[in-house]
Amino acid sequence: MTDLRDQLIAKRILVTGGAGFLGSFLCERLLERGAEVLCVDNYFTGRRSNIRHLLDHPKFDLERHDITFPLYVEVDQIYNLACPASPIHYQFDPVQTTKTSVIGAINMLGLAKRTKARIFQASTSEVYGDPTVHPQQESYWGNVNPLGPRACYDEGKRCAETLFFDYHRQHQVDIKVGRIFNTYGPRMHPNDGRVVSNFIIQALRGEDITIFGSGNQTRSFCYVDDLIDAFMALMETGDDVQGPMNIGNPNEFTIRELANIVIEMTGSKSKIIMKPLPQDDPQQRQPDISYARDALGWEPKVQLRDGLKKTIAYFDNLLNNPEMVDA
Repeated sequence: MTDLRDQLIAKRILVTGGAGFLGSFLCERLLERGAEVLCVDNYFTGRRSNIRHLLDHPKFDLERHDITFPLYVEVDQIYNLACPASPIHYQFDPVQTTKTSVIGAINMLGLAKRTKARIFQASTSEVYGDPTVHPQQESYWGNVNPLGPRACYDEGKRCAETLFFDYHRQHQVDIKVGRIFNTYGPRMHPNDGRVVSNFIIQALRGEDITIFGSGNQTRSFCYVDDLIDAFMALMETGDDVQGPMNIGNPNEFTIRELANIVIEMTGSKSKIIMKPLPQDDPQQRQPDISYARDALGWEPKVQLRDGLKKTIAYFDNLLNNPEMVDA
């Protein structure tokens, strides 16, 4: 079998959203494997600090660009990660969020069609909405409110998946679609409002930890290193695998359990306070990863406490050195 490093040598790979949390780790890993990487980001949620250590790499290029406008480059592979992924960010400008998912997908698929590049779509577990099936399998069509405050993201990503499979059927574009479940790790945006970063920052500051709803709703948390392993493995599968494929950690925790673990690991004296649950917030999130196990031989390796230890250390350093964060 050809080594993955050998497969990537001489490939020029575009990563949209490459200065974001996930994109920066992907760029780093691709460079380690010998690929040439073009990182594209408009810096709505991405940050230069995430990729600063890559700027002098001879095979790394950076371009400020919004994928709702066409991009004319020559590439062999495309990872389409560009889109705000936390409710605070994607609800700030819901029209632009939908445009990024839909028009951005059209532009990147058009680029893939022209260059004959293989293209990966970073989809999301939010395509399942507030699921009535548990755990969620790829065959489940979801339970999404198309008119609610989360629809700009949920329906935008669902439409992007539709476009990917239509471009595959109509134009034979070589596609891979991965559905990302809750992911955490260093380089998360400190103000993204996601539960892991929120809890850690509140605990480190000694503030009350905010739980929305009863705290009995569940999430499954995947460490970023495991997720990037799956991205790259899916991208290198044969023509018989397109997805969509669940990518996440099937170990399920309640939000209250997560809060208590963070308080314990940080040694914080924070107290837990309860607030009303936002509209359409999912009650359960747990991926069925049977497809990923079978097709990729992949499953997460990093346990929650091990991943939280690294993430807590990152945010602790960030709070003590705020100059590390780009404005």
